[in-house]
Amino acid sequence: MLNAANNQPPHHVVIVGGGFGGLYAAQSLRKAPVKVTLIDKRNFHLFQPLLYQVATGGLSAGDISSPLRAVLSRHKNTQVLMGEVTDVDAKQQKITLNDQELSYDTLIVATGVSHHYFGNEQWAEKAPGLKTVENALDIRRRVFLAFEAAEKETDPEKRRAWLTFVIVGGGPTGVELAGALAELAHNTLKDDFRSIDTSEAQILLLEGIDRVLPPYPPDLSAKAQASLEDLGVTVQTNTLVTNIDDNLVTIRRGDQIEQIPSQTILWAAGMKASKMGEILSKATGTQCDRAGRVIVQPDLTILDYPNIFVIGDLANFPHQYEDGKPLPGVAPVAMQEGQYVANLIKKRFKGETLPAFHYKDYGSLAVIGRHAAVVDFGFIKFSGFLAWLIWTFVHIFFLIEFDNKILVMIQWGWNYFTRKQGARLITNQEPVAPIEVQEESNYRTPVKA
Repeated sequence: MLNAANNQPPHHVVIVGGGFGGLYAAQSLRKAPVKVTLIDKRNFHLFQPLLYQVATGGLSAGDISSPLRAVLSRHKNTQVLMGEVTDVDAKQQKITLNDQELSYDTLIVATGVSHHYFGNEQWAEKAPGLKTVENALDIRRRVFLAFEAAEKETDPEKRRAWLTFVIVGGGPTGVELAGALAELAHNTLKDDFRSIDTSEAQILLLEGIDRVLPPYPPDLSAKAQASLEDLGVTVQTNTLVTNIDDNLVTIRRGDQIEQIPSQTILWAAGMKASKMGEILSKATGTQCDRAGRVIVQPDLTILDYPNIFVIGDLANFPHQYEDGKPLPGVAPVAMQEGQYVANLIKKRFKGETLPAFHYKDYGSLAVIGRHAAVVDFGFIKFSGFLAWLIWTFVHIFFLIEFDNKILVMIQWGWNYFTRKQGARLITNQEPVAPIEVQEESNYRTPVKA
């Protein structure tokens, strides 16, 4: 039982990470008899499911970001600190930040995941992933600089390379990026340039297994691929990327090796745990999986440390499914885990507990493009306009602040009727390097699907 005696300092709950899991935990502890400290490297909560729209100019970064201090300003028991945790002393119940040390009674870690290049970290600079605002703005810069460079390029082969966009990974992020880029090239930008026809842009989506959207049922994967191809995306499954270098993507399909010249390569193929997984493992001796995620107990605690919780994408929760498969790394999982941990902490004050955590899966949604999405509610699966409409309203509903909901609704309404995306800004511009396209026979010019 937690000590809530009046002559004792309030129980101190430290939450590391202001994503969905950490924020929902903090909000759920608003009226609890505890002191809450929320720590994050950024001063804002990011609605990651819509990052791809920032990357393709559909929304501004501020439309999907909410200052943590503003969100929690009415939570009088909560303090927000901007900082990065560098160490944990589980025995002494202390954490070390860049510039200070904090004691805790309960620790909640929800720092998520980063990109995983499967041992090829040198690819990161050439093929950025999409997990942060900085990633989205970098991708946006690369995409629109590619069109600008193509407008000035007179050599057909070099121009083709500027207008070739390669996305590695056919999961939800890759599918959404591919669809948004296709709509951008074939609709939004089609009247904006004079020397190029943007509809000639090649959008290639590469997936290592036999279908896109692997977590979804095969029939929905097939419908998603058909929708992408209708938009002009070339989908290549059973395709492995073996190298990324000098604006070339080397791929292998069976025994066939090919090279694709491209100035814009985007990564959506894998994720690995943040370094907090390694820090916790060293501090507690807990096990991590191959991706670095912390393997948690049924109540989301670390083995032998009932006052340390790990939630969200950083947690490997293998207790729900018979085959030991972990819960998916999606926002609803993190939200429910944050609320569960907060409720468990409140129960402990009363000398009570809760049953093991159980994720309630209300379904999965993925958008492909205008009027195209897939929905899997378990008892029913469908695609098309209705799925797209449901996806739209669900994402607006879960935006954190009311003004963001209004801004996104207005922006989406304007984009829908005009097909114009107003956030097509090139920021932090770097010089565009010339591309050298060789003429060897093993080079391949992609063909539209």
